[in-house]
Amino acid sequence: MNVDGLSLAPLVNELNAALAGGRVDKVFQPDPYSLLLWVRQPGENLRLHISANPQRPKILLAASAPENPAAAPNFCMLLRKHLEDGRIGSIEQHSLDRIININIDVRGDRGIIITKRLIIEIMGKNSNIILSQDNIIIDAIRRVGYQLSRHRQVLPGKEYVYPPGQDKINILAVAPDLFAKQVLAAADLPLSKAIIAAGIGLGPLTANEIVWRAGFSPEIRSGALDVSDIDALAEAVASIAAPLNNSQIVPSVVEGQGRPLAIAAFVPEHLGQHSFHSFSTMSEAVAFFDSFNGRPSLPEKEVLVKLVAAELAKLTRKQGVLTEELKQAENADTLRIYGDILMVNLYHIPAGSHEQVLPDIYSEQQDSQVIISLDPALTPLENAQQYYAKYNKAKRSAEHLANQLVECGQEITYLESVAVALEHADLNAEVTEIKQELITAGYMKAADKRRLPAAQSSPLSVKTTDGFAIIIGKNNRQNDIVTFKQAQSEDLWLHAKDIPGSHVIIRRDNKEITEQAIVEAALLAAHFSKGRQSANVPVDYTRRRYVRKPSGAKPGFVIYDHQSTIYVTPDKATVAAILTPE
Repeated sequence: MNVDGLSLAPLVNELNAALAGGRVDKVFQPDPYSLLLWVRQPGENLRLHISANPQRPKILLAASAPENPAAAPNFCMLLRKHLEDGRIGSIEQHSLDRIININIDVRGDRGIIITKRLIIEIMGKNSNIILSQDNIIIDAIRRVGYQLSRHRQVLPGKEYVYPPGQDKINILAVAPDLFAKQVLAAADLPLSKAIIAAGIGLGPLTANEIVWRAGFSPEIRSGALDVSDIDALAEAVASIAAPLNNSQIVPSVVEGQGRPLAIAAFVPEHLGQHSFHSFSTMSEAVAFFDSFNGRPSLPEKEVLVKLVAAELAKLTRKQGVLTEELKQAENADTLRIYGDILMVNLYHIPAGSHEQVLPDIYSEQQDSQVIISLDPALTPLENAQQYYAKYNKAKRSAEHLANQLVECGQEITYLESVAVALEHADLNAEVTEIKQELITAGYMKAADKRRLPAAQSSPLSVKTTDGFAIIIGKNNRQNDIVTFKQAQSEDLWLHAKDIPGSHVIIRRDNKEITEQAIVEAALLAAHFSKGRQSANVPVDYTRRRYVRKPSGAKPGFVIYDHQSTIYVTPDKATVAAILTPE
């Protein structure tokens, strides 16, 4: 959330109006930098999402809740102890800085009301979330020791000290001409930097907008202005400050080249060459701005992707070697033929021969001959017996190699299904399930022998355009659940034909399943499969009662019959419309 203190002010006002008086019902910590506070107000639950992520700090009322870990981190447990069941007294901004104080009243010993403060510092790489009482730090989501900062430590038991730079002018609280005079009195700096140096909570976006509205060149320096320019500068400041003081905000996000460039509580007119998006609230603007960053990365997912790719590469090489060895082993009949020819001609072969040209008794061509290599240290009979022994060994080897080749192919198919599941995993719980599956299958070792809390991911549920419920398994564990625990016998089961992918169920619900529902479910089955980038992907569908799991089969593996096949091309826009209906 690249917002300065000036545009943060209306966001804080929004949060205070929505949350003041609400009860802190639950506290979660979705990741090492973020908090989610469930606040209970009469008739509704609100979600306050706070993040001190150095790359994307933010605070907003969230429409949906991010995923929570199975085990709460220590800081989350501390906040639950201190804040749950407390009442939010107020949410306020410190001066016009990017610091927000959430004052929460909790009942202490003997029923005395105690105010605890959650301090949110939205300051880029220095962002932090701090819990304090009576200005003494209880703890912080990011502890800052002497090694990190000699001037300001954030540690339990220390007094909370605001960051430096609090002596600047608040343009919402002083007359615009006084601020303009202060800017002109500054050292000879570029005008935008002089504005930032003079005013608290003013970032480059607001400073550049003031310069543009005053009619000055972006390169002009404060020393080049004189007293006659004060009015123009003051008028520009007033054009921004006055509407904000009167709650006349225009939450705006500027987009350029497919990415967000700026967010403000006013329209940044100096960026008029780019696209503008306006919103009814600052929270909506923040959510839109943050959506460009996509989902947070899942580091453990990247580790598993590399592991599975390495295992697949190793198995593919093994498959090639086994195939070549099997081809050689399948030529074992030549060894038996040589043995038979030697047996027929035992008395025509001189002792000590290195090779012998003999009639080919198996050839249909008359006078056909073969050259047979011999061991001169062996008799003709012993050479024949050696060829028979090599033949029997090669025959046994061919059977063993064929079995190994089948097992190798099955292992490749299984790991490809894991790779597909990883591609679609976008929650920590789903990644954890896949990791546990790989540990169980022996592809990796558990780092901790202690039993970890079970992951709680759920299969994906959507509806077709004509109202049929669809359930999608996004990994092998979920595939087994949707097929054998959630589906009824007459529900329709779909799966991309002969390639790894998701099990998809269409709920029948005592209705005749429509052709439209089958097409849409087939699109989803193709999308959540290895063939998602292909055209005309074959998708099999049959009644759930015709799907069975062989004894001892790997997770997600089934066999089925009575199927029909439909061919679909998983177009991204069509799939997205099914997955995110209006």
